Amino acid sequence: MKIAVLPGDGIGTEIVAQAVKVLEVLRSDGLKIEMEYGNIGGAGYDAEGDPLPESTLALAQASDAVLLGAVGGPQYDTLDRPLRPERGLLRIRKGLNLFANLRPALLYPELASASTLKPEVVSGLDIMIVRELTGDIYFGQPRGISTLANGEREGINTMRYTESEVRRIGRVAFDIAMKRNKKVCSVDKANVLETTELWRQVMIEVARDYPEVELSHMYVDNAAMQLVRAPKQFDVVVTGNIFGDILSDEASMLTGSIGMLPSASLDENNKGMYEPSHGSAPDIAGRDLANPLATILSVAMMLRYTFADEASATRIENAVKQALVQGYRTGDIHTEGTNRVGCNAMGDAVVAAL
Repeated sequence: MKIAVLPGDGIGTEIVAQAVKVLEVLRSDGLKIEMEYGNIGGAGYDAEGDPLPESTLALAQASDAVLLGAVGGPQYDTLDRPLRPERGLLRIRKGLNLFANLRPALLYPELASASTLKPEVVSGLDIMIVRELTGDIYFGQPRGISTLANGEREGINTMRYTESEVRRIGRVAFDIAMKRNKKVCSVDKANVLETTELWRQVMIEVARDYPEVELSHMYVDNAAMQLVRAPKQFDVVVTGNIFGDILSDEASMLTGSIGMLPSASLDENNKGMYEPSHGSAPDIAGRDLANPLATILSVAMMLRYTFADEASATRIENAVKQALVQGYRTGDIHTEGTNRVGCNAMGDAVVAAL
C-alpha cells in the first residue's frame, strides 16, 4: 500500500502525525505499508513557490492513496489567487480526477451531549453525504473579475454540469445506498437553476437502474433546514459541489464537532485522497489542541474504499470508539466529567486501544 502523506498547513502536521502512528501499528502487525511525504498548500508555496508542486502531484499520481492534513493560513491571503493554498487542493482533486467526495456524519453515542442539538434529535445519526467534487461553480468557465465599460467591476462564476458528470456521481450514491438503508435524497435547486434541473432529471434516470432504492428530492434551502430539524430522516444525500460543501459542514456539527468527520475523495477506480472535513485551524496550530480523530477515521475510510481491507478499517473505528468510551476528549468535544487531552495524547489513546 503506497500512501502519499501530505501534512499541509496549520494543524495538518499535528493531526497527520497521529494518523501515521495508527498506520505504523498496522504496519508492525504485518500490513505492507509504504509512506512518502510531500508538500501541498502553503507548505508547497513555501518550499517551491507553488501550492501544488509538480513533485507532489507526481507522488500522488504514483501512489495508491493520499493522506492529506489541511491547507491554508492567513499569511497566504494576500497572494495572487493561483498561488493560494486552496488552489493546490482544487488542483490535486482535478489532477487525480477525484470526482466523488464521501462525508459520513456519524454520531458516536458518547458524544450525544457534545452536539448543539438536543440528544433526542441526533442520537443514532448516521448520514452519508456524497458530493460531486470536480464540476459545478468552482470549476465552471467563464469566471473572473472584470471591469465594465462604465468602470464598474463585475464578478462572474459559472455553474455548469454535464449529464455524464451527474450520472457518475449518482451511481456512486446509489451504490452506497444499496449497502445502507436504500434511501437517496438528491439535493438541488431545480426551481431556480437550470443546471440543477438537469441534475434532477438525470438522477431520476439513474434511479431506474436501482429499483430497490427510494429516491427523493429536496431543494437545498429546505435540506439545510431539515438537517437541523430532523436529520435522522436522511440516509444518503447526493448533491453538487457547492451545495455539498455547505451542507457537509452543517452536518458536521450534528456530530458534536467537525473534528470528528473524516472524508474520502475517490476516482472511478476507488483511488482516493483521504482527509478530515475541517480546515487548518491556524489559531490553534502548534498548541497540541487539535482533534486528530477525523484524520484517523479517514485512514479507516482509506483502508475500506481504496484497499478493500474491511477488517483493518473496522479495527481503527473500534479503537476510536474505545478511546471515547474511556473518556478521552480533545477540547472541541470535551464535556464535564470527561478527560480533556491534547492532540498527541488522543492519538496515543487510539494507538493503545489498537
